[in-house]
Amino acid sequence: MTDPLVDRAAEAFATALVDWRAQRGLSKKQLATQMGFDPSYVSHVEACRHRPTEDFARRAEGVLQAGGAVWQYFLEYEEARHTATNGPLPRPRKPLRDPQVTSDPMATRAGLVVESEHALLSYVDNSYRCTVRRELYNDGSEPITRYLVRISVDRYPGEAERSNRHYREHPLGWSELDLEASCAGEPMLWRAKHDRDAFKEIWLLFENEERRFPLYPGQRTVIEYAYSVGEDKWGQWFQRAVRLPTRRLAVRLDFPQNLSPVVWGVETSLTAEAGPLRTPVVEHHDEGRTIFDWSTEDPALNARFRLEWRFRGPRTHGVRESARDGVTGEDPAARPSEMMREAGIVQRGAPMLERAARWFDLPDQATLASDVVSRVLDALHRLGELHEFGKGVGLAAPQLGISWAAAVVRAPGRDGGPIVLLNPRIVSESVDQDERYEGCLSFFDVRGVVARPLLIEVEHEELTGARDVTTFTHALARLVAHEVDHLSGLLYPDRMPPDGRLVPVEDYSDRGQPWLYG
Repeated sequence: MTDPLVDRAAEAFATALVDWRAQRGLSKKQLATQMGFDPSYVSHVEACRHRPTEDFARRAEGVLQAGGAVWQYFLEYEEARHTATNGPLPRPRKPLRDPQVTSDPMATRAGLVVESEHALLSYVDNSYRCTVRRELYNDGSEPITRYLVRISVDRYPGEAERSNRHYREHPLGWSELDLEASCAGEPMLWRAKHDRDAFKEIWLLFENEERRFPLYPGQRTVIEYAYSVGEDKWGQWFQRAVRLPTRRLAVRLDFPQNLSPVVWGVETSLTAEAGPLRTPVVEHHDEGRTIFDWSTEDPALNARFRLEWRFRGPRTHGVRESARDGVTGEDPAARPSEMMREAGIVQRGAPMLERAARWFDLPDQATLASDVVSRVLDALHRLGELHEFGKGVGLAAPQLGISWAAAVVRAPGRDGGPIVLLNPRIVSESVDQDERYEGCLSFFDVRGVVARPLLIEVEHEELTGARDVTTFTHALARLVAHEVDHLSGLLYPDRMPPDGRLVPVEDYSDRGQPWLYG
């Protein structure tokens, strides 16, 4: 007889595996081939007929490049399995072997170190140009003859099906990249390793048509490579992954000042889900350009740093007015739902929104919970710059692609601080109800009438593990109930009667007005 905690942990691992495989656009067979497994074994793990092994999880993380997410689910499964058999693991627990996600295993064994990396991303004439400069040192015992580079694009983050369809119809081509590379001023030849619609892997060779120049043990050199991608394929994000020991990492984003860009960032590692960058992004202006600089020292191996941005200038001011006033037009980017999509909100139809979120084990996972809440708060701040929420606003972690039971609610009028809900459940509600129109950030083009109780009591958890019960009434009761539903995998149309209908936002007469109660 199996232990239910072990079963749930195995199911969580399988779900993460399926989600990341879908995000990378891989079939089971393709994933199995790259992992070196039989396709039937991958199918059995995804169906929970077989339990994951350490080797399987390590290889899956290496292929899917999930920022440690797949590996973390395996660690939690392994801990549940150990607890069911031998009792709780002592703390601090000795970690399992790292998944060893590297860009070039040969280079890692040889001791290649990135002493400094500086990445520059410039936006000019509807196209992005990325230039990466790396100072390398061979601290090993073997010469280095090649260096692996990855180029990955995602126009619609969090919407794997939509992105896959987009790149099937408009694949990223080699010719448009205009790839250039050099080593200490010498041109470098390159060779394709993987060629997919939205993903390229390239070997930069320490040679050209005239000579070879391996990087020998004890030597230093500088490589630089650059490529271009049109904004129709890029997406408004830029990520750096630490796959080799790196002493300093710096990123500069260079945008036209008239577009009024705003930039924020998140970071992930093998031991934590996404949270805000630990060092600030610094903004300054120079001759009509807005420059954003960010850097960090001694980043952890396998950490990922992701900068995201929005343009609030001429192209997006219309979007903001459209979202507030319900104005429609021919440009689909003017739709409120597109504004939310570009702001990183997972949209209706994504499997993430149809599943119950995982509860935190508090206080053991207090750091993880705090990081998730920080990301939700950061997203709410960005949304507040894009749209005025007259009725108040709430955001659940799954709407950011984070499957943990955390949500934040802001009351109408921005009175008071944010209400943070961890592992919430409604334990009591009033018989009296009322019906009001609701909206949702995950399908912001419409509104629908939903009946909700006028009073609810919600049990929720503190980071310390203490359970509290809080009473909410009227507008706050509706906002909180909406977010608790999100964490249960429910959307407000699930609460509507069979004959209920969704109304286009332009036909909704109470836009921007608070709910009024007697």
